[in-house]
Amino acid sequence: MRDPPGLLAAGGDLNPTRLLAAYERGVFPWYSAQQPILWWSPDPRMVLFPDEFAISRSLRKTLRNGPYSTRVDQAFGETIRECAAPRRSGPETWLNADMIDAYERLFALGFAHSIETYLGGQLVGGLYGLRLGNVFFGESMFSRANDSSKVAMARLVEECRARGIRLIDCQVASSHLASLGAREVSRSEFVALLRRHVRRDPSENWAQNPVSERPAAGDSARDDAR
Repeated sequence: MRDPPGLLAAGGDLNPTRLLAAYERGVFPWYSAQQPILWWSPDPRMVLFPDEFAISRSLRKTLRNGPYSTRVDQAFGETIRECAAPRRSGPETWLNADMIDAYERLFALGFAHSIETYLGGQLVGGLYGLRLGNVFFGESMFSRANDSSKVAMARLVEECRARGIRLIDCQVASSHLASLGAREVSRSEFVALLRRHVRRDPSENWAQNPVSERPAAGDSARDDAR
């Protein structure tokens, strides 16, 4: 299990009301199957502002000419289970059956969403998270092909810009996220952003309510020469 600073509490349950109340306050569950439910609020917090999304030249080429296609809210269950699959670093996963069930309930209620990357009709990458108002709380991503998770992130940024989402919560810092333009902010700054932008209203199913006009992925993003 990852071990960032910011453990606040242990116990409780994963019912939708408790989960939504936690996310509204910048708190999320993160624990191993052998542990009680642990609730975290790291300080600092990794966030991505959609207009700061950084696209390398190689990723821009993949988005323009690559073999991938993306969809939203078409395969939430499959996406979260792929995120839960064992990684090369070891068999342990924090996404146990109770967590998967909890986020699938949030998807059914209109709060959770998935972004999926396909290659030849097969799901090869993706991510999922929660939308509360103008904040998207990213939870996990997976990749089974080169750049497939980055392609999903580019589609998420595109969706966020088109839907007025101002902030993507990335939770804990990583070099991968930093390479995409994410940066750390203090917990107090993060909570202030949530107070400004979070709402409890469920959002529409993105697949059933497509945005009428979307900018090409990355058109207004920072283009890094990497």
